Amino acid sequence: MSQTSNETIFDAVGGHPTFTRLVDVFYDHVDHDEVLIAMYPEGHDLTGAKHRLQMFLEQYFGGPTTYQQERGHPRLRMRHFPFAVDFDARDRWLASMRAALDDVALPPLYDEIFWDYFQRAATAMVNTNSNPV
Repeated sequence: MSQTSNETIFDAVGGHPTFTRLVDVFYDHVDHDEVLIAMYPEGHDLTGAKHRLQMFLEQYFGGPTTYQQERGHPRLRMRHFPFAVDFDARDRWLASMRAALDDVALPPLYDEIFWDYFQRAATAMVNTNSNPV
């Protein structure tokens, strides 16, 4: 999994199968977290959420632009604004994503790139100070 000059991060980490595994493991953790699962309008049916997250992550890391084609600009803060995301929810989301990254076991450089993005993105989604750090 080394990256060549023409290769995207998406390709370097194994493409679609890697992102499928990452998203599946992440949502398995979300499904078992009472705080996080309560934020999903479809409850435990996470099919749509999985599809959207996978498309987004694949596009973000240089894969197909399916997310843009299906949903337009990501506008992450706007899309998450209807949900009260506090620091506890951020930390739970990050714990679920950390478990998924550990399961996928990316090479250290890519793990660091993904983890850095996830930490920044999760913090950007916080929209209430109900549980400050």
